[in-house]
Amino acid sequence: MESTKEYFLCDVCQNKDFTLIHNFSMRFYTVNFSDELVYERLTEECYQCTSCKKIFTKETISNSLGEFKKKRKIRE
Repeated sequence: MESTKEYFLCDVCQNKDFTLIHNFSMRFYTVNFSDELVYERLTEECYQCTSCKKIFTKETISNSLGEFKKKRKIRE
C-alpha cells in the first residue's frame, strides 16, 4: 500500500515545525435577568513557526489540512 505525507508549511518560510502558544483570558458580561457580573475563562491556542515566528490560528491550520484531503480526492 502506498503512503504519502503532506505537511502544513509556514506560508512565509516553508518551515514545518511549530510551537504551541496558549493565551488565557476571562470574558466578562452582563445578562438581563441578573445584576451579577457573569464571566467565563477562555484558553486560546495558536501555533508559532519556529523559524520566522509567524503565528497561525488553529482554524487556519485545520482549513489547510482539509484542503489536502480535497486535493487528494480530486486526483484519485
